[in-house]
Amino acid sequence: MGETMATALDTRVPVLVFTMSSYDLQHGTLGVVRSLGRMGVRVYPVVGGRFTPVALSRYSAGSLVWKPYRECDEQVVHGLGTLGKRLGRPTILIPADDQAAVLVAEHSAQLAEWFVYPQLPLQLPRKVADKRCLYCLCKNLGVPCPEAAFVSSLDELHDFAERTAFPVVVKAATREQVPPGAQSTSIARTPDELFALYRQIRTPGNTEVILQEYLPSDSAEDWIFHGYCNPKTNCFLGFTGKKLRSYPAFAGQTALGIPVENEALLRQTEKLLKGIGYAGIVDLDYRFDRRDGKYKLLDFNPRMGANLRLFENAEGVDVVRALHLDLSGRTVPIAPMLTNRKFIVECLDLPAAVQYMRRGSLTLRGWLASLKGPREVAWFCVDDPLPALNMSLRILFRGLAHAVRAVLRLSRIDRLRRASATLPERQENAVGARGIL
Repeated sequence: MGETMATALDTRVPVLVFTMSSYDLQHGTLGVVRSLGRMGVRVYPVVGGRFTPVALSRYSAGSLVWKPYRECDEQVVHGLGTLGKRLGRPTILIPADDQAAVLVAEHSAQLAEWFVYPQLPLQLPRKVADKRCLYCLCKNLGVPCPEAAFVSSLDELHDFAERTAFPVVVKAATREQVPPGAQSTSIARTPDELFALYRQIRTPGNTEVILQEYLPSDSAEDWIFHGYCNPKTNCFLGFTGKKLRSYPAFAGQTALGIPVENEALLRQTEKLLKGIGYAGIVDLDYRFDRRDGKYKLLDFNPRMGANLRLFENAEGVDVVRALHLDLSGRTVPIAPMLTNRKFIVECLDLPAAVQYMRRGSLTLRGWLASLKGPREVAWFCVDDPLPALNMSLRILFRGLAHAVRAVLRLSRIDRLRRASATLPERQENAVGARGIL
């Protein structure tokens, strides 16, 4: 299978993986580097530093150190052009986050001189990445989705809290609203949690927050769709699977996922993508509501998903290999999806399992059993160990730094308490001294 794919790919066509995020622990980018790098394709990831996990991968053809999130769009486009000149040949451009996908689509005319990518309506990535626009799009097209409300002030939030039933799902309208390291989606189980999440997500430039209907876990299932499509070449490759665990529990990133064939979801998604004229790699999150039997669209990511290596077909094709084959003029082999596998994100699954256990949704025996069988993990790899080592050290140091800050904070609070406790005594002594004088 590997030899077939290696000979099918045109290794003369390099790839640039581009992100606008400042987050260094991106296992999705690492998945692209390993997937195509193992096939002999030269993959150049944009990284924030030379010692980030992805930069240390043996399958990286050369990391490009750059921090585009600090620059305006015009500067980023100019920077991409500079990278394109350095690479010196037509290069396939893969956006790794929503903001990058939006920028590439809206500046496709300028970038086409150096890069190759699927052509799609210029404003489409921005529309589907924006949660309000996506909700309106689903309503207009008749695509099932959870009911939602949009609030832009504390007064509107108070009104909502008084008339709604908890829990509710709290989402940032755009990914740019989310502070570094924070979650774009959370569950508020009480009004106090709702107000705290609102204050965390709102920014001076965008105070709107989406409050979405909560579909209870006992009557719903989390489903994933990853795919690649290109109307110009009539290419469509789709994969469906289940998200078994997420972090934070029930609302975050995939910690453990499995491929599961779902023809109904495949056809529903194919109809949606063709209806809006989408082209490229796509990552969609659904929640199946057993109460009405509908697959409800939660998120539309107009780019590769972090868990792209969850899916592969019997010909060894995943979504990034399909993209490379199609854009280099090769045929994309269509074959049954491999189902006897699972994908685990090591740094997320352990804390996720702890949260599920605390809520009574998982046992220690069940967690251990879920790790057995053929699997691919996001970070650790025998032939490429440095990214996992780097990731582990970063998490360890961040944990130690957090613990030190917590100790210092408690120590400061303790000093303030002792100072306030002795203040009346000092005041009493001062009064007594004045009386004697």
